[in-house]
Amino acid sequence: MGAAMRRIHVGNALSAFGLGFTVPYLYVYVAQVRGLGAMTAGLVLAVFAVAALIVLPFAGRAIVRRGPLPVLLIALITAALGAMSLGLAGRAETVLLSAAALGAGQAVMQPALATMIVDCSTSETRSRAFATQFFLQNLGLGVGGLIGGHLVDTSSATSFTVLFAIEAAVFLLLVVVMATLRLPHAPRIEGAPTPSAKGSWKQLLGNRAMVQLCVLGFVLFFACYGQFESGLSAYGVESAGISPSAMGTALAANTAMIVVAQFAVLKFVERRRRSRVIAAVGIIWSVAWIVAGYAGLGHGSQEMATAAFVSTYALFGLGEAMLSPTVAPLVADLAPEGMAGQYNSAFALVKQLALAVGPAVGGPMGASLPTPYIVTFLLFSLGITYLAVRLGRQLTPVQNQPALRKSRVVAQGGATSESVAA
Repeated sequence: MGAAMRRIHVGNALSAFGLGFTVPYLYVYVAQVRGLGAMTAGLVLAVFAVAALIVLPFAGRAIVRRGPLPVLLIALITAALGAMSLGLAGRAETVLLSAAALGAGQAVMQPALATMIVDCSTSETRSRAFATQFFLQNLGLGVGGLIGGHLVDTSSATSFTVLFAIEAAVFLLLVVVMATLRLPHAPRIEGAPTPSAKGSWKQLLGNRAMVQLCVLGFVLFFACYGQFESGLSAYGVESAGISPSAMGTALAANTAMIVVAQFAVLKFVERRRRSRVIAAVGIIWSVAWIVAGYAGLGHGSQEMATAAFVSTYALFGLGEAMLSPTVAPLVADLAPEGMAGQYNSAFALVKQLALAVGPAVGGPMGASLPTPYIVTFLLFSLGITYLAVRLGRQLTPVQNQPALRKSRVVAQGGATSESVAA
């Protein structure tokens, strides 16, 4: 891992730390501490998603034209200003504008950092680089949430002001860390379709494999990430009788599984076809939904229901650990030269859409329609397997299994002869 990649990973960890530091407490801060009510607090959470959906299409064009580093620095400064003003805001209008700035800045960080990873890695090292990114993001989110939870005091607005000020300071620190970073590739790439964003989007939509991957990505994020803190938690509380402490244990089990399994599964994933790995995740998540069904619809004891619910989150974590070195590198490998920023932004846009729609659909279903809820998302998980198999037919052998590239180079060199069969 070179110096540039180390700084990028520091950036991933710090940006995730900042997100986990305040976002879990936004609702309480706006509704109770500032006394602006549940409606305004709900609008603030919606503004985060809307701001991301607005800026991400433009972020892709900016990354292609200017390079990921300048875009990242602007996003960090925007997020820092949004965090600081949010900590000082007392009126609904100011809170909403501040949330928009913070949400837009944080949304753009993701594709910018992902494009920087692409620039600093090769197809052989990319899976490990993205696995490390995912590991550090989860670690940053967990540590940020833990520390933030010990600093907040719902009876004191000052404690939240300090919280948001620390978040802003983290983003500004990251500006200093990244400002002198030297990427291996020049930001402006010869021949990139810089004059027109329309042309670059048309080129992307003409890539059938990328379009299928975006559809698959929407289902992935809708059926898993979009349910964690909405539909699945509502289902657990209403149908399975899960206590708040058990809910915290389930979330901890998810993070623990990712931390433990991430690098354990990496070697297994690197030597397999990406489409088959994603298909296997669909099977694992189908089992997770069946276990969740037992937790809320079975007739076992409360202890068994709690254990099943915690196991559901752990199984989701295993699938996440398999996806992190698979999906993001595949987005990069599908992008033509100079278009990684556009492709990363498009996939981030799909993710934001899924995270916006997922809670809106899953929340009410999980709370009031437990059986249809479980059946629906079990079918979505099986759909992941089907879509992954279809995607595999659109990929070249090397796109589907990058290890083949190394095997073919060795074989052509005459040093050894390795089988390139899947």
